[in-house]
Amino acid sequence: MQLKDIYDVVVIGSGPGGLASAIQAKKEGAESVLVIERDKEPGGILNQCIHNGFGVEIFKEDMPGPKYAEMFIKEAESLGVEFMLDSMVLEITPQKKVYVTSKWYGFNEIQARAVVFAMGARERTRAQIRTPGFRPSGVYTAGTAQRLVNIEGFMPGNRFVILGSGDIGMIMARRLTLEGAKVERVLEIMPFLTGLTRNYVQCLQDFNIPLQLKHTVKRILGKNRVEAVEIVEVDENFKPVKGSEEIITADTLLLSVGLVPEIELARSVGVAIDPTILGPYVDEEMQTSIPGIFAAGNVVHIFDLVDWVTEAGFIAGKGASRYALKEKTEKVLIPIKSGNNIHHVVPQFIKKDALEKAPIKLMMRVSKPIEEKVWIELRNENNLIFRKLERYVRPGEMVVLTIPQKTYDEVFKSNTLYVSVEKFGG
Repeated sequence: MQLKDIYDVVVIGSGPGGLASAIQAKKEGAESVLVIERDKEPGGILNQCIHNGFGVEIFKEDMPGPKYAEMFIKEAESLGVEFMLDSMVLEITPQKKVYVTSKWYGFNEIQARAVVFAMGARERTRAQIRTPGFRPSGVYTAGTAQRLVNIEGFMPGNRFVILGSGDIGMIMARRLTLEGAKVERVLEIMPFLTGLTRNYVQCLQDFNIPLQLKHTVKRILGKNRVEAVEIVEVDENFKPVKGSEEIITADTLLLSVGLVPEIELARSVGVAIDPTILGPYVDEEMQTSIPGIFAAGNVVHIFDLVDWVTEAGFIAGKGASRYALKEKTEKVLIPIKSGNNIHHVVPQFIKKDALEKAPIKLMMRVSKPIEEKVWIELRNENNLIFRKLERYVRPGEMVVLTIPQKTYDEVFKSNTLYVSVEKFGG
């Protein structure tokens, strides 16, 4: 491949968000689209996700991660998207100059008309949760263990304790059990599940793997190799409950304690970051605070389903292509604020006239579970604009509220919008 000096759209990252962005940018008319990926092959984290659960919404088919990735890779290639693999982006400027180093192409300066950040997320590590104990071998993040088992062909241990009830941890509990390991316990410090209920049923209950809520690891035992972990119950302030300690014999501790958007590039170029979720502020086109720089997927916030990451990629790719090919105009943005029991909402801004083109999908997470009917409401300073009934809300399951175009007038005259969870009948 002969690299061009200028590309209409440069996408950084080739996971589901990046692939979808590149495909949609091409379909919207961008002539030259380049995907830069630091791994040796495209697909991102999908390549190690050999379990099913991908594509149900997009393709109406339940498929494993590598197959889902392959379908988009083939489509991107057929459209003429270029891939620059085994390459690392070092810096991006607000003028969208991309500095990248590559084993195959050396050091390059590439000018982009629009950029899409699709770098995904990182797992929190032991250092970030400050678990006491020595530093023996046998402590892994769940994603690292997933790569070892599914791609490298190594078993990281025989007897496991998993900290965190996120989806990766629960999926790995099942995967390790299928490979012959014993998963002694899944611990969750919160009083509720933090992953999807379907994964709790399919990965833990179906394999008789116990889940203990309001419990965490007090310390790791063992100097050279994990020999056991001491667990403890926590109170409502996450303080250890004295006398509740228990020692579980295990040779491996897996950490599934949350994902953090990978935003080093975004931060370095000056993109405004939402401190609640540590991802960029975006509008309904997934455009960040810097014109012409967009973001898609888990680099914005952590999605439940890869299908939704793909949808976000389509939106970002469309926006990036439009920006690259058309005249830029100043837009007035309306902020969307989190109200009662809303942890965060994405996008955090919409343009005043955004509903002129299409309905707008808001994605949010609640702070606390409510196991009864509730309203998800959108208001401005004076009025209720729209609301949707939900049977329940849980922090581990994303809530979606689509603002219909019929609310255009009410939204247009708003200075600020608020989303909240309210009692049914209220």
